[in-house]
Formats: sequence, structure tokens, C-alpha cells
Amino acid sequence: MAGGGPQRRRPAARSRQRREDLPWRVGCGCVIVRVRLTPKSSIESVGGVGPTAEGPAFMARVRAVPAEGEANAALERLVAKWLDVPKGTVRVTQGAKSRIKSLTISGETGCLLARLEAKLAGAG
Repeated sequence: MAGGGPQRRRPAARSRQRREDLPWRVGCGCVIVRVRLTPKSSIESVGGVGPTAEGPAFMARVRAVPAEGEANAALERLVAKWLDVPKGTVRVTQGAKSRIKSLTISGETGCLLARLEAKLAGAG
């Protein structure tokens, strides 16, 4: 036999990331997105993904101060505009007084996932 032994197969390349490596998860009729918020910034933006103690999160910056829910409201508006969804569909549901927040985005999950994957691909 020519070739000298059995050939090893390379594992197929994964085109999808593992679920725990993503800054979102699917809920019932919604997508829950993890965000690390920096208030009192000079610009408003949602940037790339960075590590946090809770797992990967989108990095967001808003001009609003973290008093009386102003920064949370600004974050909800920013993410709604960023994903091109109605403002009323985005709500901070966890971490209201923390830098790491969970936002629940209501709507058709397939469409929301496609938008988030496109944003993640653009950020990386």
C-alpha cells in the first residue's frame, strides 16, 4: 500500500459559533442581548463584542448620565435604531443599575437573529 497508513480527516470547519460564544440567546418570542454600557461618553454607538464576567457582550456607549434611568432609556433607543426595530420592542430587563445589561428585544426571532449575526460579522 502506498501512502503509508491511514489518512486523518480534518474536522469540518464550523460556520456557526457556539451558542455560549454569542452575546445573545433566544427567548419566547424575543431575543435577549447582553450589552456592556459605558455612560457619559462623547459618542453614541454600539461597537464590537468584548468579554465580561457574564460572557461576551456588545459594547455600547451613550451620552446620557447613569441617573434616574436616563442611560438605560438612551441604550434602548440606541439599540432599537442600531437594529432598525421599533423603540417599544427593546427593554432593559436585567442589570438596570449595572454596566452589564440584558436587553429583551421582542419580535420575529428569525429576523432579529439575522440582524444580530450581520452586526456581529461587521464588528469582527
